[in-house]
Formats: sequence, structure tokens, C-alpha cells
Amino acid sequence: MGAPVALCFLLREGPAGREVLLGRKKRGFGRGKVVGLGGHIEPGETAAEAARRELAEEACVELDAAHVVPAGTVDFRFPARPEWDMQCTMFTCTRWSGEVCETEEIEPSWYPADALPVAHMWQDADHWLPIVLAGSVGRLPAFLVEMAEDNETVARFAVLGGP
Repeated sequence: MGAPVALCFLLREGPAGREVLLGRKKRGFGRGKVVGLGGHIEPGETAAEAARRELAEEACVELDAAHVVPAGTVDFRFPARPEWDMQCTMFTCTRWSGEVCETEEIEPSWYPADALPVAHMWQDADHWLPIVLAGSVGRLPAFLVEMAEDNETVARFAVLGGP
């Protein structure tokens, strides 16, 4: 079982339609890639609390707890580097306070939700992120992503449950 992590995708209506906040990772795991904002769940925190804390740390915004909506899970497996395995709980949020800002870890940017920068993301993102951003009615999506030996390409992707 991998480390518990939480991601939260901020969504807004932009001039050309729906946009999602992603960020270029400036250090640590995934450095240089465009990623969802979030991180490790600390002992005693719920996944939603971790998402709120991480967005404050990484993007300078305070999420409205009533608008942090569960959006599914991803089980990330790295057979060549099992210490990288993660159990990820995802959320979306449409209300927050504060202005999004760059931090030591993340350079945030808004992207069209229907034109994600997948060439700059982990290769698995285009498998599951459009489904998460589309939202679901009823059961939340659950995904399995198993990376290849190079830790970059997807060896296996499965939808474990969902809408």
C-alpha cells in the first residue's frame, strides 16, 4: 500500500470556458512536470483537510470546506520504485479565498479543462484526469495506474469502479 496523498483541482469559469489550476513542480518528486496540487496526508488529517492545507501551502489560497467535493481515487504503483507508490484521494473545489500565487514548490497556472497540458504531465494524467474533471453523478471513479520500469510510461491503467 502506498503513501496516502490528496489532490485538489480548483475549477473556475474563464473567458474561453472551464479552467483547472495545475502547477509546474519546482522541486522534489515530479520536478519539472505539470501536476495537480496537493501532497501527503499528515497523521491525524483527513484527506480533505490535507487538500486544504496543501493548497494553502502551494498556491496561497484558503479553500471553502463546504465546496471541497470528493472526485475519486487513484492507486499509483511504481514497481521499479515501490517507495513512490501512492494512494491518492482527489477533490475538486470551485470556491476559495485569496489570490493564487507562486510558491517555492509550485508555479501555478490555469489551463482549459478540455485542453490539458498532457505533454508536460505524468503520462498517466490523460487517462484519468479528464474523467475526474468531468465530475460524476453517483459512484466516484477509482483508478489503478501502474508505471513501467522507466517510471515514466504507463504499463497498465484500469478503472476499478465509478460512474
